[in-house]
Amino acid sequence: MNPVFQPYTFNNGATVPNRLAVAPMTHFASDENGHITNQERTFLQNRFRGFGLFIAAATLVQANGKTFHGQPYAINEDDLPSLREVARIAQVQGAKAILQIHHGGKFAPKELSADIVAPSSDEASGARELSAAEIEQLIAAYANAATLAVQAGFDGVEIHGANAYLLQQFVSAQTNRRTDEWGGSLQNRLRFPLAVVDAVAAAVKAHAKPDFILGYRFSPEESGETGITMADTFVLIDELVRKPLQYLHVSLWDFYKHARRGADTNRTRMELLHERIAGRLPLIGVGNLYTGSDIAKAFDTGWAEFIALGKTVMINPDLADLVRENRDADIQTALDPDRADHYRLPDPLWQRCLTNSPWLPPVKGMEHRIVDI
Repeated sequence: MNPVFQPYTFNNGATVPNRLAVAPMTHFASDENGHITNQERTFLQNRFRGFGLFIAAATLVQANGKTFHGQPYAINEDDLPSLREVARIAQVQGAKAILQIHHGGKFAPKELSADIVAPSSDEASGARELSAAEIEQLIAAYANAATLAVQAGFDGVEIHGANAYLLQQFVSAQTNRRTDEWGGSLQNRLRFPLAVVDAVAAAVKAHAKPDFILGYRFSPEESGETGITMADTFVLIDELVRKPLQYLHVSLWDFYKHARRGADTNRTRMELLHERIAGRLPLIGVGNLYTGSDIAKAFDTGWAEFIALGKTVMINPDLADLVRENRDADIQTALDPDRADHYRLPDPLWQRCLTNSPWLPPVKGMEHRIVDI
């Protein structure tokens, strides 16, 4: 049997049956109020059977951070019925349901946010600099979203600190040019994401059972002269492993990509990150893995305790069963544009797939673009 099919018990006693995680997948399918729709239900149902963890799509904590059409919300009590349904859909398939909580910062487009905010002003996006009071309000918004996740019956929360969104914008000297306590030195730039972790952890402690799972997702490097380096990320990891977290989750396009700078460039980011964590927390790895043999090979490196999958889950609605049964020959690695109904993808997501974005599954007959990040 594939080596990922072994149980894992987190440091808070929560146990999952295997090391397969559904990566958070943006599906562009919630309604204008951030609530579940029929197309979203169709996409989610019977797709995650056999996974240990299901991490939901980036879910908004504050209105001015909305980053894409069809984004789900965890802002107030009106969002609870929709959140409850998403949690139940995952749980009935046997997975632990994890709500990823998110704010886009400067990447909230003008058509979705009349007031775009960021650590520092940004002329290209039109974002203005957050005040110190607004930063405190945002920290509270993340804690509130975590409380809603508990009330909705989720099994955990993942803080979205990756993909150049708000938390990463604070970490990066490229986007955080503040001179107050929230900017300047790396320690100051880490202050906001760590404050979010503390506030979310406090909300979880106050409202959830002890086995509620808390994770943090991060991107290890950025391009640009003052962008985040592996050395910066090592400092972030050293801080995160001291927090009451259950896992760390790296965001990568390629599981085997080598470090760019700030560490040994002859070694992969995954290996370096796992070595730095040194067993203090489990690491979820990800990055263009499609088949059972891809998954087994990645897991056998020893660089990750969990393997997260996104694109291949879009292509193969029964992926975990195929992996468990060693049916690699039946696992598809590209979308067939003539079989749209088979994949059950929401219309906006399907249309984006047909543009051949490197962030989405490859499409048969189109050369899949490679990204160097």
